[in-house]
Amino acid sequence: MIQTPERRNTDSIKWGLYDEDVLPLWVADMDFTSPPAVIEALQQRVAHGVFGYARESNELKELIVVRMKNLHGWQITTEDIVLLPGVVAAFNLVCQAVAQPGESILIQPPVYPPFFSAPGYAGARAVFNNIYRNAAGEYTLDLDDFEAAIEKDTRSFLLCNPHNPLGRVFTQAELTGMAEICLKHGLVICSDEIHSDLVFEGYRHIPIASLDKEIEANTVTLIAPSKTYNIAGLECSALICTNPELRGRIQAARRGLLGWVNLMGMTAGVAAYKHGDEWLKQVLQLLQGNRDFLTKYLAENIPGIRMTKPEATYLAWLDCRDLNLSQPPAQFFLEKARVALNNGEDFGEPGRGHVRLNFGCSREILTAALERISRALKQ
Repeated sequence: MIQTPERRNTDSIKWGLYDEDVLPLWVADMDFTSPPAVIEALQQRVAHGVFGYARESNELKELIVVRMKNLHGWQITTEDIVLLPGVVAAFNLVCQAVAQPGESILIQPPVYPPFFSAPGYAGARAVFNNIYRNAAGEYTLDLDDFEAAIEKDTRSFLLCNPHNPLGRVFTQAELTGMAEICLKHGLVICSDEIHSDLVFEGYRHIPIASLDKEIEANTVTLIAPSKTYNIAGLECSALICTNPELRGRIQAARRGLLGWVNLMGMTAGVAAYKHGDEWLKQVLQLLQGNRDFLTKYLAENIPGIRMTKPEATYLAWLDCRDLNLSQPPAQFFLEKARVALNNGEDFGEPGRGHVRLNFGCSREILTAALERISRALKQ
């Protein structure tokens, strides 16, 4: 049974940023308690009472190797894995390793806001291949536009798959097309696959590095148990790179500035990957139910908000442009409905007039938030 405890006054960013009368459906963490096995493992670690320096967990690496083989048919080794305290830190590290100041890095707006700052932190520029909804209401790739966005000094492509906030699970044909263009132009692919375990029925996640050996050698893959098992605050992630030369450049780019995964993060990650599958199955059913409820509610009650049904993640990308609001929709919903959503403009220029909604919550909270939004629009 998935539980949704009270999160106010628990040092939660999601629940603590706004006034107590605001329902927060913004930042990407879920309101569900983590798997019982994770909680038990952490309790046992705390009961031991010694919290000294921790060595890197080879058990966690071995679990990742088995997981990639079982879920995706992708054979890697423990030597290919670098444990890091977060995926954001990891893709910033890759940018530092592969781009020189003044060069460029390709990203695909609308996309997770930290993607925009990563090139700049490396002294590089961002170049854009925007993804737009087509006439059929679907977000699809235009590979000609993708290639045209690449400049002579573009060194890397930051891929988000499954895509945040669009909820797309890119197909094998789409991934192959992007990968072959990157190979042609010498771009290192850095693929943020943090939501790869949160894929709904009818869709299949494919790690882009698993397509073939040449693509694999040119790709850095980032995964984590954090979104999957709701343990983001414990800061545990993994960078997978089978190319020793590229992996060495990435390690060198740390320059003593980036630490390791902490003791609690490794403890939680091991427990999650060993014993969290039944919990994950229940969460996916709950999330799929919330997604379908959200889709139906908007269609029946707020047709002025358009949404393409997410294929993965617990994030919905809402197009509010037909509402013709006099202010950005996130501001309107916060002020008039007391519902906190992510401002679409934070995801790049294509996000203007959009909001991102996190449906990783109880059905009661989701229903209450939607009813508030509906009332505010009617008023």
